[in-house]
Amino acid sequence: MVFSSIVFLFYFLPIVLILYFVLPDKYKNSLLFISSIYFYAWGEPVYVWLIIISTIVDFACGKGIGRSREKNRLNLAKMWLLFSIMANLGLLSFFKYGDFIILNLNTLFNLELSILNIPLPIGISFYTFQTMSYTIDVYRDEVSVQDNFISFGSYVSLFPQLIAGPIVRYKTIEKELNNRRVSIEDVGNGISRFIVGLGKKVLIANNIGLIWDMISKSDIANLSALSAWLGILSFGLQIYFDFSAYSDMAIGLGKVFGFNFLENFNYPYMSRSITEFWRRWHISLGTWFKEYVYIPLGGNRGGRIRHLRNIIVVWLLTGIWHGASWNFVLWGVFFGVLLILEKLFLLKILDRIPSNLRRVYTIILVLVSWVIFSFEGLESILYYLQKMFLNTGLMYDELSLYILVTNIPLFIIGIIGATPYPRIWWVKVSDKIKSNWILENGYLVFLLILSIAYLVDQSFNPFLYFRF
Repeated sequence: MVFSSIVFLFYFLPIVLILYFVLPDKYKNSLLFISSIYFYAWGEPVYVWLIIISTIVDFACGKGIGRSREKNRLNLAKMWLLFSIMANLGLLSFFKYGDFIILNLNTLFNLELSILNIPLPIGISFYTFQTMSYTIDVYRDEVSVQDNFISFGSYVSLFPQLIAGPIVRYKTIEKELNNRRVSIEDVGNGISRFIVGLGKKVLIANNIGLIWDMISKSDIANLSALSAWLGILSFGLQIYFDFSAYSDMAIGLGKVFGFNFLENFNYPYMSRSITEFWRRWHISLGTWFKEYVYIPLGGNRGGRIRHLRNIIVVWLLTGIWHGASWNFVLWGVFFGVLLILEKLFLLKILDRIPSNLRRVYTIILVLVSWVIFSFEGLESILYYLQKMFLNTGLMYDELSLYILVTNIPLFIIGIIGATPYPRIWWVKVSDKIKSNWILENGYLVFLLILSIAYLVDQSFNPFLYFRF
């Protein structure tokens, strides 16, 4: 079940909302836990037991760490923490990386181990990181032990952000789990944010994704340079609007239920360096690796060599987190190397360059990264990059011109929509209009109706980050 589906919008969500606001406060977490498990089971009936096991394990480990700390038995507390980390990473490694490991063992040692062919459980990369953040923070004494299993279960499985983030650390919503109040203003802001996210997903991401879907499935050998650039530009816009839309909808739903999730995107395509890009893109993932990997490794302390090593380790893990394939490892290394180069000398050079040229530099490198991200085979990656930068064939053809001309409005909307300018413009306009709430609500109703109309008619409705 995805947010941009008729089943979710017209059946699941209305029923949950009605029950949530009718039930007394003491039953709200129970409703969220049960409805979230049902939400997950709708798409993953076989693997729903995984998230339940993860919840039980980390709840028990949190209790064990808390009791051990109270008795000043820090070594035992560390054992509980290690068990939690090993259990979570063990589940993640087996289900997400099992076949990848077997394939590489077969290649390296000429073995014939059987492939497991285990489907990837939806959202496992997100909820395992969330539950680990809880046990780690309990061990660090940064959060209190959660004594209520239902409350903890509602945190782990909370359906607004369960299957595609943002990664919500326990400390972010610790106080809100058992003591939250929802105002009419919160509900209104949450619904508005959800509708905007739905519109970004259905009207922009899905439509521009069709362009990438067509170009990526065509014969790369026959691509013109213009087709290659239009294709990867389409993918860059699709993945941004797809993922940021899901984050918008998750943050909006969280607000409706009384939770304040942190922002996950901050107009990343406006960045003037790769360093800035990764402060703006998938913020919750970057924050998680910073808090639980980069800083514990020493961060920027201990000299330059250790600092650079820590960056490479974090970006190797970031790449692997995204998928069990060597292109994701290469993608992580690509960004790790760029970030190291920027820290060593590139940022000093970039500081002397006009802002718009720095944005061009960033966008080109990010688009190159999306090529690495999109194709599993190194040959396909190099071939596509050749078509973009060293194309000895056609610079353009009838197909590329047709795609460009027929989709100019979509590209313009996508490019402008990826900037803060529409919001800046709206603030200026609304300040001059006395009844701006009529205009704003009218726009939201129109956006909702248009999105639903597209959903009824469209069959192409993927969520890219579901596979991570």
